[in-house]
Amino acid sequence: MRTHVILPEDLVRSVDALAGKGKRSQFIEEAIREKVRIDTLRAALKATAGAFSAKDHPHWDTPEKVASWVRESRRESDKRIDRFRRG
Repeated sequence: MRTHVILPEDLVRSVDALAGKGKRSQFIEEAIREKVRIDTLRAALKATAGAFSAKDHPHWDTPEKVASWVRESRRESDKRIDRFRRG
């Protein structure tokens, strides 16, 4: 889709210098996609902030406890997979 966008001249020069001849649209598209991705992630983080608390999940309150929890979860998962494979 074609669209008309007004940009400051210095910004257009910078984009052209970085993107190269004939690549302005591609550069702007990539920049917008990245901005949308970041803003979407930020919105998701904001919407879910506080969903987990240290009080409710004490096994996640330090990096060491998180690593231990992950290892134990994987061990339990591996056990279930082994039982499933054995029938």
